[in-house]
Amino acid sequence: MDFDLSSEQQEFVKVVRAFVDDYIRPNAERWDEQGQLPLDAVRQMGEMGLFGLPFPEEYGGVGGDFFTLCLAIEELARVSSSIAITLEAGVGLGAMPVWRFGSEEQKQKWLPPLARGEKLAGFGLTEPGGGSDAGATRTTAKLVDGHWVINGSKSFITNSGTDMTEFVTVTALTDTADGNREISAIIVPNSTPGFEVGRAYRKMGWHHSDTHELSYNDCRVPEENLLGERGEGFKNFLKILDDGRIAIAALAVGLAQGCLDECLKYAQERTAFGQEIGKFQAIQFKIADMEMKTSIARQAYYKAAWLAEQGRPYKREAAVAKLYASEIAVDVAREAVQIHGGYGYVEEFPVCRHFRDSKILEIGEGTSEVMRIIIARELGLA
Repeated sequence: MDFDLSSEQQEFVKVVRAFVDDYIRPNAERWDEQGQLPLDAVRQMGEMGLFGLPFPEEYGGVGGDFFTLCLAIEELARVSSSIAITLEAGVGLGAMPVWRFGSEEQKQKWLPPLARGEKLAGFGLTEPGGGSDAGATRTTAKLVDGHWVINGSKSFITNSGTDMTEFVTVTALTDTADGNREISAIIVPNSTPGFEVGRAYRKMGWHHSDTHELSYNDCRVPEENLLGERGEGFKNFLKILDDGRIAIAALAVGLAQGCLDECLKYAQERTAFGQEIGKFQAIQFKIADMEMKTSIARQAYYKAAWLAEQGRPYKREAAVAKLYASEIAVDVAREAVQIHGGYGYVEEFPVCRHFRDSKILEIGEGTSEVMRIIIARELGLA
């Protein structure tokens, strides 16, 4: 395994970093105060090809790879986790299921505008009474006269309520006869009667990402909107989550690196007791630990992404990367606030936002507890 980025990847990172520094950084605090996803930023990322990185050109993509997508997510998260999760979810949860499991007709219809960043899509898995027990789906879809009639609700769905949102793929019980729990995935366009998007959540963090509860009341879509084989919806989505966990690890690394960058700058500017605080060993040790944790987390997601690109098993490595990176992100963000002292508790300083944004990383796309279960199972423990 080669840890060096290719020359193309290095140039790509420079381009994304310039976009982040020139456009995202000056606006991130204002966007967070407004509490709304900035669609102009999303469209600019689309024009840069970020949403099409892992998809072929014939479907509107740029013919890149998954690892390069993770690099972009890391760069965005150095400044704005809200923007980073918009890209991660838009590709991993919105477009990737269509690419992985859709028919050729579905790919031609739905994938190009997502890959070009002209539209967004979400994936409705989590339900109000579900959480980690995602298999306990209660939403139902019955086949009536060539249409799926869907009833139920979903919660915490990213990219589901914007003006750019084209559809949300929903998991639903398509057969409950004789105690059977057949779960399938169905594409539901946002314009479908009976499909309602609830008000945006008031969240601890990720203030300028889009997250809603969804409801389906006799919502009817054509039978051909079934995504993948009938009854394979939940199993297929678990495969999608493996990739998503690597991407979340990349996001966590970006957040941690952003905290580290801010602390290095602050430690050389802030003076106390007649000298820069960076000259005190207590601060040096904190920053050294932040660097150590961030570097190890980066190596963990690099390895998992490399295994995925090689077509080798990577479920365990994805869980390890996600678990470790998310937990160190919380640690690093907490220490960043501590280093900044009272200023770290003030919204004008980025570490305050990073601290708020970090906690969800231990919850979304599989909690830390679920990650430990997966790792134990992959080690052969029942």
